[in-house]
Amino acid sequence: MTQSLGAEQAAMKLIAQYGDDAEVIAMLRAAEYAALGDLDGLAQWDDILACIAQLTREPPDPKRLN
Repeated sequence: MTQSLGAEQAAMKLIAQYGDDAEVIAMLRAAEYAALGDLDGLAQWDDILACIAQLTREPPDPKRLN
């Protein structure tokens, strides 16, 4: 995964909390940062969205969950 470990961990937490809705929640957060003009925050949420997309295609390695 090319995104940061923090983005991957955030993605896993969102998936654990929201399940199939995790991507929608992350998109809403990204939109909030975009509306505020916070490009750094938007970039972070874009990374989280990419991680969610990848994790929902491929289950995470069980060794990395802890």
